[in-house]
Amino acid sequence: MKTAIIVLLCLCLMPYLLACVSGYYRQKQLGKVDNQNPRLQYTQLEGIGARAVAAQQNSWEALLIYSAALLAVVASGVIVEHLALAALIVLLARLLHALFYLTNLDKLRTLSFAIALAPCFYLFYMAIGYL
Repeated sequence: MKTAIIVLLCLCLMPYLLACVSGYYRQKQLGKVDNQNPRLQYTQLEGIGARAVAAQQNSWEALLIYSAALLAVVASGVIVEHLALAALIVLLARLLHALFYLTNLDKLRTLSFAIALAPCFYLFYMAIGYL
């Protein structure tokens, strides 16, 4: 369970790290970081800056799915034999997803998204099967 919780922490940090990346590109592309209207400024970004914003949004969504899957495991009380492995697969795939998003490798990004999603469904499956 410790590994799964550490992965949860890492996934919680990812959107903020990607926010730093998008902030860098807001400054670089637009000359300043507009904290009064940041969402409007995000829409003005192009290229890697726009992809950094999209990667950040996607990382929030992925965090929700992993959190729900982990909650299901904890709530069901099931002992998942490969919980640490599932968690590490999610983390590695999500890190690659962000990298592929930033570098505009769309097919690899989609593949890493699917790979990160699979262990989450495995955890739901294990939790439901235990009830």
